[in-house]
Amino acid sequence: MSERTVDTAAEALRGARDAVAREAWADAYRLLSDVDTARLTPDDCAAFADAAWWGSRVDESIVHRMRAYAGYVATDNARRAGHMAWLLFYEHQLAGRSALAAGWLRRARRQLRDEPECVEQCYLVWIDAEEAQARGAFEEAMVSARRMAAMARRCGSPDLAALGVQTQAGVLVAQGRVGDGLDLLDDAMCAAMAGELTSFFTGWVYCLGLQQSMACVDLERAAEWTEAAMAWCAAMPAENNFRGLCRVHRAEVLELRGNWAEALTEAARTVEELLPYERRMAAEAFYLIGQIQRRRGDLAAAEQSYDRAHEYGRDPQPGLALLRLAQGKAEASATALNLALADREEDNEPLGRCRLLVAQVEIALALGRLDAARSATGELQTLAQQWQRRRRSETTVLHAAAAAAAGAVAFAARHPDRALPLLRRALTLWLALDVPYEVAQVRMTLAAADRAAGDDEGARMELRAAEQTFRRLGAVPDARRASALLADVRRRQPGGLTEREIQVLRLVAAGHTNRAVAAELVISEHTVARHLNNIFAKLDVSSRAAATAYACTHGLA
Repeated sequence: MSERTVDTAAEALRGARDAVAREAWADAYRLLSDVDTARLTPDDCAAFADAAWWGSRVDESIVHRMRAYAGYVATDNARRAGHMAWLLFYEHQLAGRSALAAGWLRRARRQLRDEPECVEQCYLVWIDAEEAQARGAFEEAMVSARRMAAMARRCGSPDLAALGVQTQAGVLVAQGRVGDGLDLLDDAMCAAMAGELTSFFTGWVYCLGLQQSMACVDLERAAEWTEAAMAWCAAMPAENNFRGLCRVHRAEVLELRGNWAEALTEAARTVEELLPYERRMAAEAFYLIGQIQRRRGDLAAAEQSYDRAHEYGRDPQPGLALLRLAQGKAEASATALNLALADREEDNEPLGRCRLLVAQVEIALALGRLDAARSATGELQTLAQQWQRRRRSETTVLHAAAAAAAGAVAFAARHPDRALPLLRRALTLWLALDVPYEVAQVRMTLAAADRAAGDDEGARMELRAAEQTFRRLGAVPDARRASALLADVRRRQPGGLTEREIQVLRLVAAGHTNRAVAAELVISEHTVARHLNNIFAKLDVSSRAAATAYACTHGLA
């Protein structure tokens, strides 16, 4: 090798190391790619693995990390070898290669077994906590999680201390102490937001925290932390492997909040960023895309999206069952959903079970199977009560869903008097949670209950509000249905009177003067007189007494 070639290689390696120190991962990857691997130290190989990982080249990351591991073993650097082995375990685990993951975890334990207390051992204690939690041994899991955080603090690692706190939060949530767990989660998330952690751990804490917030059906926390996570991602270099992981949660929040166009854009970008290496999260994005397409009436596209979600490992229910219902295949819809509920009977994830049960109520009512709808509603109510004890709140998504289902079942059973308070409760909850599509759906059922109770004016108000929301969302089939029902209610108005004219007529029939009517409705006397002239013309009468008689005979007085 010529002296010039050696100097060029040395310069490239110096540049690469400088780029690593600056966390300029794209530059580091490019420069390290130009260096002969024989010239790379174990630290260089580890940095090459990190650079590949940040650029979503996970398979390359694994190759370079194995070289780093081999180099550390050869130089008897057990701590660094143990760290590399643990990272290889984690990368293989994320890729679904459980046997390889288990092998690397055993190697990590072997390398670190005889070492004095060190920061690398925190990773092993973390896995101890995770494994104990999975077995339901919550006390053991909490002991390990606390040990991890304490060890990290003694070793001077704010990164792993924050992760230890987050692990404790996860144990509390799994144990049923959801409120306590979420409070503790905030501590770890604040450490990430305050810039107290390195880039890798900032992204890691954000990613795990967003998953926990969504699993706990805490939309407010999920929305706040998603915005913080995406702001952090935007400030990072383009080669940011966490961007797609955070974006999928942002898309979920946007979909719930009714920002469907932006949610579709974010979900599509998530697929591009994650599909090469993180198929499970990409599958969630495909499912979300299918949900929006179905609600917008693009059924063929929705079916393709649900197929892609299934292909990459995400159960397409209940979206697919609701798609079959929209296609007029109600029996197939019910069968598929019953199977999904049976398969996930032991599922401890409340939001997923809730969504399946809500869909079952809708499909059962469409088929006229009131008993099945009642059964699903009963389970929803039980789920909400259980979650209330765990979450210490009566205003969660589960409570809103249970109230809406109970109201719909009561109305279907021809009990509008029972349905109305339940539906109004559901409407209040969904409004507070800021989930507009569900708000509009409840308004549709509430309008039907209002009409059954003889309150056409209330029905019109609910239908108008629902129609406006559906149109804003782009939920075309729902908007058309609301519009048709609204037109039907308007046709039912006696004499073709407007709502305001009916209000004026009722007050006149009650003996109010024009001045009293104006004061009651906060309008001018001139406007009252104009309304009366219109009323007389439409009803073909010429006096207040005749108009009053009409009001009495048509149930308007």
